[in-house]
Amino acid sequence: MSPAKFEKVAFIGLGLIGSSLARVIVAENLAKEIVASTRSEKTLEDAKTLGLIKEGYTNPIDAVQGADLVVLALPVRATQKVLETIRPYLSERAIITDVGSTKANVVDAAKAVYGDELPVGFVPGHPIAGSEHTGVHAGKVDLFANHKVILTPLPTSADWAIEKLIQLWQAAKAEVICMDVDKHDEVLAHTSHLPHLMAFNLVEQLANREDNLDIFRYAAGGFRDFSRIAASDPQMWHDIFFANKKAILNAVDGFENQLAIIRKLIEDEDSQALMGLLGHAQAARQHFNHMLAKRPLMENNKVTTQQFTISPGKKKFQGKFSVPGDKSVSHRSIMFGAIAEGTTHVTGFLEGEDALATLQAFRDMGVSIEGPKNGEVTIHGVGVNGLKAPKSELYMGNSGTSMRLLSGMLAAQKFDSVMTGDASLTKRPMERIAKPLREMGAHIQTTGERGTPPISITGNQPLQGIHYDLPMASAQVKSGILLAGLWAKGETSVVEPEPTRDHTERMLRAFGYDVKTEGNRISLQGGGKLVATEIQVPSDISSAAFFMVGAAITEGSDVTLEAVGINPTRTGVIEILKQMGADLTVENERIAGGEPIADIRIKGSRTLKGIHMPEDQVPLAIDEFPALFIAAACAEGRTVLTGAAELRVKESDRIQVMADGLKIMGIDCTPTDDGIIIEGKGQPGEWGAIFAGGEIESHHDHRIAMSFSMAGLRSSGEIKIVGTETVATSFPTFTELANQAGLDIQVSE
Repeated sequence: MSPAKFEKVAFIGLGLIGSSLARVIVAENLAKEIVASTRSEKTLEDAKTLGLIKEGYTNPIDAVQGADLVVLALPVRATQKVLETIRPYLSERAIITDVGSTKANVVDAAKAVYGDELPVGFVPGHPIAGSEHTGVHAGKVDLFANHKVILTPLPTSADWAIEKLIQLWQAAKAEVICMDVDKHDEVLAHTSHLPHLMAFNLVEQLANREDNLDIFRYAAGGFRDFSRIAASDPQMWHDIFFANKKAILNAVDGFENQLAIIRKLIEDEDSQALMGLLGHAQAARQHFNHMLAKRPLMENNKVTTQQFTISPGKKKFQGKFSVPGDKSVSHRSIMFGAIAEGTTHVTGFLEGEDALATLQAFRDMGVSIEGPKNGEVTIHGVGVNGLKAPKSELYMGNSGTSMRLLSGMLAAQKFDSVMTGDASLTKRPMERIAKPLREMGAHIQTTGERGTPPISITGNQPLQGIHYDLPMASAQVKSGILLAGLWAKGETSVVEPEPTRDHTERMLRAFGYDVKTEGNRISLQGGGKLVATEIQVPSDISSAAFFMVGAAITEGSDVTLEAVGINPTRTGVIEILKQMGADLTVENERIAGGEPIADIRIKGSRTLKGIHMPEDQVPLAIDEFPALFIAAACAEGRTVLTGAAELRVKESDRIQVMADGLKIMGIDCTPTDDGIIIEGKGQPGEWGAIFAGGEIESHHDHRIAMSFSMAGLRSSGEIKIVGTETVATSFPTFTELANQAGLDIQVSE
């Protein structure tokens, strides 16, 4: 929708903000006429020379007559006087807005002029953008781009006026947010006004020292960066501090209380508590940005959408590689370490975004966690009853594991909680875990449509152990129920239709909790405790699977993947590739941290054969099927998968998304309700191109993106894969290692 056009726009004041908005209106041709009023005749002449206004006036009355948009771009303290002056000359259909950083006093000024019957076109606003420079010449057409503009509509504000202002600011490429007046002033007091006050205070404190010249001369970059905002206009901040007095003083009180806490920790040399506080603050600084943007957690990953481009040509695929730590084990090491008694040390932790979401959630619930640093994490457990209420929603990013397992844990806590996620996670079904938890006595709601997130949980509900037959094999649902069972009265047991990964059971035992496994029945008694331990996270077989498939489909390949977890509930990909005829050996088997590991060597020495994938292996390879579909396309003959309906409710509908991509690349395949039929194009002894090039939509599913990357080893044309930014959720070093092995993957925004 193109923005509505204004007949005449009148600016009262034409400094940085006003002249920048005028530049936008000119550039986007949003008004037939722009005029301005300011006391400085030179400013008006300069604005004319710059082509920003048609006419300039020193009297605002002359400017506003006939205007259908009036922008008050002047100091907030002048609002009442200007409104009194222009009131008789304003059109009834005029929109009146402002750009001040406090809003309650602007509304008060308007009420002093109009009483409670405010004009329907009056919609206060605040663009959160600025510059060290001021004045009409400092204005920039892109000043507001990728910045927020807060509108604070009043009960009297007309919908048409609000909508036209939203369109205006969106034309400036700003993100528009509507907010209550008091909420705006409270938020800005903490995020803008308090930091400015602190900067002025710190500079004043140092300036009053006798050695102030040396202090300033040797000040490091951190001081310069923080104190830069103390170079702002003193008159403006004087006015803001008085205008938003109540909210700012509340913010100052909060800062003083927090400072007293840190002072005491330093005074007492409480190393653990101080590290926990500093670590939580560091992680929160990164987390807030990503939570608001609903984008991945890593600060250095600034892209919202990314793509891979894989060049065609004969590829080698060779080398020894250590893929990242197992995601499932990494998640659980944080969860169980947090509720254990004592300090748990973890090595090999996967520093991908899914596992970091779990780590952040427990920091938000008061657990002191050091790291991760080079895969090492130290968790100071708080015991099964030690978690604290988070201050806000827990953001799970893209991680279904975090959300489903935490549902079980949070259902048993004394406090209420809400879990949210990114666009992908909010489409995934959560009733499968909510239903059995309700049977245990939990108060849990899936507040999205069709039983999807956000999840709201009411705390302080006594849980009762249940015996639950899983309708569909799911390690996440099984684990969520068992974790709730830690707090439940009596026995909790789960019966699986097929064996699924048993990391939860293994790790609970490693933390000293008794878990019984009898066939497909897993049970535990509530009311016990976990004791801290050492956890070594093995390399993730799901990440290794992409390299296993890549080597299996490439002539002359020789790839060794070191220290991979070969938990028997996860080895379906090994068994299926062996049945397809892959030259694959498992070497140097050993135990690490309670989990079996081994080195896996794969050579590209023979053509794979199509098979009917055995249904008993489906739950043991559920995450590896996208990669196995690439292997099937390169195999000789037909491959059939059945019994894998779970694939349709992963990060994407993996059956349909893989089928769509395979067809684009020239592979004949037929998706079914619970699987797929793939007609392989491989021929015995031939290693030529199998796939045509093409553009693949990954639907922001990391496993789809990595699977189609491996197709580049046997492609005749360039492959573009869109939406690859989520690869960092499980395999941050994927492109680096794949390129080392011999692929040619270029990453672009």
